[in-house]
Amino acid sequence: MKLPIFTALLVFSVSSATAFAADTAQGKKLVDENCYACHGNDVYTRENRMIQNRPGLTKQVQRCELAQGLQWFDEDVENVAEYLNQQFYHFK
Repeated sequence: MKLPIFTALLVFSVSSATAFAADTAQGKKLVDENCYACHGNDVYTRENRMIQNRPGLTKQVQRCELAQGLQWFDEDVENVAEYLNQQFYHFK
């Protein structure tokens, strides 16, 4: 009796994880449309970057979103953060 419940939970958790995968193409689009208005790639590639880890990158994207008065969904923030991570930061 416990096996079907476990199987259902496993299927649900796997499908939920897939549903929240970042869309880096959408992240790139948002970066191109919004982030480059304030700065170029240099902020991401400079030697003394202030961002030191992946959670810090997400927090910085949120700060920039608020500073620009954007009204992004959490998924948009995550898409941008993951795009920037893949392109520039390479955090694990």
